[in-house]
Amino acid sequence: MTDDRPAWARRIAAERKARDWSQRDAVRALRAHASTELPAEDSMIRQWKRWESGQAPNDFYQPIIAAVFGTVTHALFPAPSRRDGEKEILAASGMETLEIVSRLNRSDVDGATLDALRITTDRLCSEYPFMPSGQLIIEGRQWLRRVVELHTKSLTLAQHREVLALSGWLALLVGCVEYDMGDRHAAESTRRAALSLATEADHPEVAGWAHEMRAWFALTTGDYRGVISAAQAGAETAPNHSVAVQLAGQEAKAWARLGDRRQVEVALDKGRRLLEGMPHPENLDNHFVVDPAKFDFYSMDCYRLVGEDRLARTLAEEVLRAGTDFDGTERSPMRNAEARVTLGVAAAREGDLDQALIHGERALQGDRQSVPSLIMTSRELAAVMRQRYSTEPTAQEYLNHLQDLGREKPGFLPS
Repeated sequence: MTDDRPAWARRIAAERKARDWSQRDAVRALRAHASTELPAEDSMIRQWKRWESGQAPNDFYQPIIAAVFGTVTHALFPAPSRRDGEKEILAASGMETLEIVSRLNRSDVDGATLDALRITTDRLCSEYPFMPSGQLIIEGRQWLRRVVELHTKSLTLAQHREVLALSGWLALLVGCVEYDMGDRHAAESTRRAALSLATEADHPEVAGWAHEMRAWFALTTGDYRGVISAAQAGAETAPNHSVAVQLAGQEAKAWARLGDRRQVEVALDKGRRLLEGMPHPENLDNHFVVDPAKFDFYSMDCYRLVGEDRLARTLAEEVLRAGTDFDGTERSPMRNAEARVTLGVAAAREGDLDQALIHGERALQGDRQSVPSLIMTSRELAAVMRQRYSTEPTAQEYLNHLQDLGREKPGFLPS
């Protein structure tokens, strides 16, 4: 039989079971997270049964249910997202790319041209999750050069700051793709350029993301104290922007790798509270927007590291569901790859080598990869393989594949 319940209904049932809770236990947890008195317990249990069967909770209960499971409202009950591109640029600005480039060659710049550049930048940042790295970096660098050249034009003070900010966003994007491709030194130079542009433009959000990139670089190279330092610096720079949520997530990942479970929970709770208090983003696809589903992704990584395999598996399955279209097209292949590593780790720890290998090899496939992040997480699966299956030929084949991937990107060779 097929389960035709909404995804959120299936998830709250799975989350409850992953914690070994009865429905009565779930209601008691709900009551503990509520700021006002709830109806009697038997009445709430009946209500919980209705929710798990697919009857949607109202706006009052949705954030409480999310808090019970350590996530945010729109991760459990998502609003529809949009996927932009050339059509949206044309619809919003009335210009195609050729006309935008033509306007950039004029001696002065008008508001319509800047609007079109703003939309183009948003479109490029929205293509980060799925566009092949080689294609995206070429297009990103082309637009960065075009925008930087605007500094030679006649600009008002407001236009100058806008151009600096757009240059900063494009530099952040290019730096992320450079790092995904394994070019660590180029990525760091580009990140520093973005931070300099943010400082000149007095743009805390761009500066916050430059600090987040430093935290990410430190995480994937094993400098966990450096992650915490960068995360705290970024949070001080941009405390009211969604990047502060991602910084909390990076900090939680670092604490997980340092083995401090209490600090993991503190950082995750900080990020959850920040995100819950922010307006729902208009464009969930933009890489520099923290969408609610990203929070599940952070939590998945942390729970895998602290050995909470059932919770990690439940979140990994949710990451895969949210990152895949109904026709099987992967909207978020990089997140999906790390979710598959998580499923592989859980399977390996449970003694299911075949499933662990299936998930581990599938994670290494695909055109869109963040090589340092993928190797970092795959290293954990490799450690379990060495510990438990060192004499198995199929396990050794996986380890060799991972070593080959590391050799292709010097500096990211797994230990």
